[in-house]
Amino acid sequence: MPRVAESARRARRLVDLALSVWDMDKVRDAAEIVVSELLANAVQHARRDSVRLTVTRLSDTRVRVAVVDLSRTHPTRRAASADDESGRGLDIVDALSHGQWGVDSMRWGKRVWVDLDGSGGAPDE
Repeated sequence: MPRVAESARRARRLVDLALSVWDMDKVRDAAEIVVSELLANAVQHARRDSVRLTVTRLSDTRVRVAVVDLSRTHPTRRAASADDESGRGLDIVDALSHGQWGVDSMRWGKRVWVDLDGSGGAPDE
C-alpha cells in the first residue's frame, strides 16, 4: 500500500476483515491501534513509496500483524516527555502485545511484527 498517512485507514480495514473472517474479535481494538502505530512509523521513517501489511493467524487466539518496508533502520523506543506530540508508539505496541513484538532484518529492509493474544491469558500461557 502507499506509504502515506491515509493508508492507516485502509490498513485498519484489512486487519478488521481478517479478524472478522477468523472470528478473533477479542484482539480487534489492539490490532487496530498496533497497525496504526506501525504504519505511522513506516510513513515517517521508511524509504520508497510503498509498504506491505501482513496479518497472519498463529492460532485460534493469536494473530501477528506486521508492516514491511524498505528501510534497514530499526525502530527504537524513546522516552517522550509530557509535551511531546509523538514518541510513544512503540511503548503502546509493547503494552498491547505484552512485549511480544520485534523486528526481522531483511536484505532489502525490515519487517516489524506484533503478536496479539485474545485468549485472555498471558502470552506465555
